[in-house]
Amino acid sequence: MKKPRPVNKKQNNHYQRPTWDEYFLKITEMVGTRGSCDRGRAGCVITKNNRLIATGYAGSPIGLAHCDEVGHEIHTVIHEDGSTSQHCIRTAHAEQNAICEAARMGIALDGSTLYCKMTPCYTCAKMIINAGIKRVVCAQDYHAGQRSKEIFQEAKIIFELISTEKVQYKNQ
Repeated sequence: MKKPRPVNKKQNNHYQRPTWDEYFLKITEMVGTRGSCDRGRAGCVITKNNRLIATGYAGSPIGLAHCDEVGHEIHTVIHEDGSTSQHCIRTAHAEQNAICEAARMGIALDGSTLYCKMTPCYTCAKMIINAGIKRVVCAQDYHAGQRSKEIFQEAKIIFELISTEKVQYKNQ
């Protein structure tokens, strides 16, 4: 007597593969766990033709002390309206580190897509434009990201925000 063939359970439960955006945003979360500043633990991945080409996380420059080891290097910004915000400047942002990794490895970013935790800051947005990245996908919004959105639009960068929830840092 023949044994019955095993049933492939995935055929019966209609498994839904993640979209490319969902897939790369999930990888971005994992990359961010390597971050060395507890105020963000942001991650970033850069892809081209749905292939991962660079990663970066918020962390100190190579060989320098990390926030998690020696504390934050806080910089207070006074805005035009008189309000203030505090930023840790010890680390390079995830987007900056991913772009630098690509440069170190000789990888051109022209026409690529960047995935990140939140709307990039103004400095990162300018780097993204100059690197030739054509699409930016963010999991969440950044409270100070309005100017970045404006220059992305001016530069014809496709900007996609998955959630309008704003990221709030500890001790801000």
